[in-house]
Amino acid sequence: MKLIPNNRILNDLFFNFPTQSIFHALICGLFTVSGLLPQLAVAKSPVQGTAEPKSTSTTTSEGCSNDTRLNNKVSYWASNFVLASTWVSKPNLGLENLVTSIGPYVFAFLNRSSWPNISERAKQARVPILMYHDIIAKKQVFFDVTPEELEQHFQSLKENGITPISLDQLMTHLQTGMPLPEKPVVLTFDDGYGGHYEYVYPLLKKYAYPAVFSIYTNGVGNNAGRTHVSWEQLKEMAADPLVTIASHSVTHPPDLTVLPPEQIQKEVVESKAILEGNLGIPIRYFTYPAGKYNEQVAGLVQAAGYDLALTMNDVDERFAGGSESLLAVSRFGQSRLKDIIAQAWGGPQLPSWQIGFNFTSPVQRTDITIDKIPLILVSGGKPITIHADSRYTVKEILAKSNTNAVAAVDGGFFSLKFLNSNVMIGPVFSQVTKQFIPGYIGDNQKLAGRPLVLISPDEVRFVPFDPLNHNTLEGIQAEMPEVTDAFVAAAWLVKDGQPQQASTFNGLFGFDAPRYRAFWGINQNKQATIGVSLESVDSISLGVALVKAGLQDVVMVDSGQSTSLVYQGESLVRYEPRPVPHAVALLGSASTTNTPACVFVENKTKNRGT
Repeated sequence: MKLIPNNRILNDLFFNFPTQSIFHALICGLFTVSGLLPQLAVAKSPVQGTAEPKSTSTTTSEGCSNDTRLNNKVSYWASNFVLASTWVSKPNLGLENLVTSIGPYVFAFLNRSSWPNISERAKQARVPILMYHDIIAKKQVFFDVTPEELEQHFQSLKENGITPISLDQLMTHLQTGMPLPEKPVVLTFDDGYGGHYEYVYPLLKKYAYPAVFSIYTNGVGNNAGRTHVSWEQLKEMAADPLVTIASHSVTHPPDLTVLPPEQIQKEVVESKAILEGNLGIPIRYFTYPAGKYNEQVAGLVQAAGYDLALTMNDVDERFAGGSESLLAVSRFGQSRLKDIIAQAWGGPQLPSWQIGFNFTSPVQRTDITIDKIPLILVSGGKPITIHADSRYTVKEILAKSNTNAVAAVDGGFFSLKFLNSNVMIGPVFSQVTKQFIPGYIGDNQKLAGRPLVLISPDEVRFVPFDPLNHNTLEGIQAEMPEVTDAFVAAAWLVKDGQPQQASTFNGLFGFDAPRYRAFWGINQNKQATIGVSLESVDSISLGVALVKAGLQDVVMVDSGQSTSLVYQGESLVRYEPRPVPHAVALLGSASTTNTPACVFVENKTKNRGT
């Protein structure tokens, strides 16, 4: 494949940027993808001989690299189809929107993990691969499945919002971290049984579900004992875009690891050649018989030219992203269907290249467990704060606010002196009350350097609190002229995409103790995000988990039994939270708020505890 257009002027204009330039990477990617658009009309192209050769380059060099095929063990068609489909679905995009829309995909593709490593972003997702064997009218062994049971499985996937994906899509995801559908699954069927053609293939077409069929070549057309697919049936299936054919060896030995190297090589090389010769398609994937492999077997699979290998382990079943590498991608037995579909998740969105903040996207909830920390994140919409006239549960604050907020989390720290007090620690400004209330001077000195949260109609900033300059409306307007909301948070959990170390908490009481914690910030897609930990966690571990969840800047707003999160009118924490006077809320995109038309300034002189 050549860069299109291959023009000296364009090379001079765009390809002489420094190698590390993101814009350089984007332009290289755009032109590479533009050359693919005419070729993507056909989802599968028969080939003669072996699959597309693989580049050994893993980074972008000057001039987009001398090898512009960009096929470093990545899903050749699927990767580029993701990029191209994003582009061609919006033909009237300007340059800014074009960069915003496909820039993250191009950048992820060009910066994919070196083969056979799995992307760190893909490790956060939970993509189950289901493994089936024979589909037969009358069961003979415990792992047989009847056609009726299989259709019940497919119907269950549909009812639970699960989206079966192809192995090509999974391959791309595992190397780039590109997000998959919200609840993905990969369906695989081993050994090439006759029931795969008779029962499975018709159901795939009925439900439009893609699947992988792992074929050992000596079994094709061999009906001694159980029936197997014929070459004619296999050709019909292989021609269907829903079907991916993987090699499963020549003879299906029970354990490849005990064979001599020359026999292993024969099993993995000849099976590939036989399948490609008979079906006229590249065979890019291998499935270890009985899931058994070792370093030697995996090395010979790699040398044979496979891009990915599937395995299994009854005592160590994992989601795809938790696999050791692309040469040992884990699967679940089909009996685990009900357990794993409830956990399926396609992974975090790619970091946004949006120029400004995104306060118009829908408000959406995500339940996720990272590093064994269960979290609920609610992202999207427009952020505001609500300063109530007393203390209430967050659910009650939303009900009384008349803001039509979709979600809210308990906000900044408040004085504990009186149970009905709404006095905050530090200055507070809420567009709901349209009042700026300065902080008590005795408290302010102790808050120096903590994050001051500033919100405007189109921006959020987190700046170190300065007791001398940030305790007046004029002072915070000097930082953000259009400010509508302000308060002082407890501490940064994530700053500029980096989790914060213990030294940055400046002795904050209990920061290193396990506690329920509430937080809010901005994710990598420039969306406002609020959330809570459903179990006790220290601040440092929480920051690490939030970075993995795709958060760019996050501050802790509260902890302990005050921690509360409300979404669509329902409390999401597992206990009855304490009443609080302050909340950070997210308005849906249809909601509107007004900037303060007039501002009342109230002086606080009452002495309070901190």
